[in-house]
Amino acid sequence: MKKAVLFLSMMFVSMSYAQEVKQVPQINVSGEGKVKVVPDQATILATIETKGNNAKDVKKQNDQKIEAVLKFIKKMNLAPSDYNTQRVSLNPEYDYEKKKHNYNATQTIEILLKDLSKYDELMEGLVDEGINRIDNVTFQSSKMAQYQSEARKLAMKEAKLKAEDYVSVLGQKVGRAMTISDNSQTYYPQPIRYAAMKMEMSDAQAPRETLAVGEINITANVSVSFILE
Repeated sequence: MKKAVLFLSMMFVSMSYAQEVKQVPQINVSGEGKVKVVPDQATILATIETKGNNAKDVKKQNDQKIEAVLKFIKKMNLAPSDYNTQRVSLNPEYDYEKKKHNYNATQTIEILLKDLSKYDELMEGLVDEGINRIDNVTFQSSKMAQYQSEARKLAMKEAKLKAEDYVSVLGQKVGRAMTISDNSQTYYPQPIRYAAMKMEMSDAQAPRETLAVGEINITANVSVSFILE
């Protein structure tokens, strides 16, 4: 009997507490913070693709081209930690018209370029050494964590300012935050994907300029519940 009384007492306390929490006046608002940054780095996914009717020959040809590409990258004085083999594949492809198998070999290298002034030289050299597909180029900042922190603070400031605007006409004040939800997603500007082809210059001495970096919008989004006083 005592256990039953104790259980009912605990339930009553819990229900009373839940009702009390529900009755606390609150305001729910969202905030967004944006920081615009000129990127100083790029991540490049470069692929060599070779095809033929003999698997061993196709793979050998692909390896030779990759070896030449890696030698070129070393000449560009990139740190060993700034490039790595991302994907390797050798797949049969059946030709229904000729009723035989062909083979497709690919190797993809991921390169982190920390000096964007070398972008054109690097890209042209990759194509010269056998790269025939640029899968993706992503621009980024070496100070991403710092700028993300700034964006989060701006988002919180906007959320609080919004809450203050709403309650100012009610004669109330914004109190402490009850809950904070981070809804942020980071987006990077990316060039259109394209198949790399060897580029001929009309003037061999003319400097190449093919990169329009632009800006990165680093955005933070938060949802905040404030107590009203």
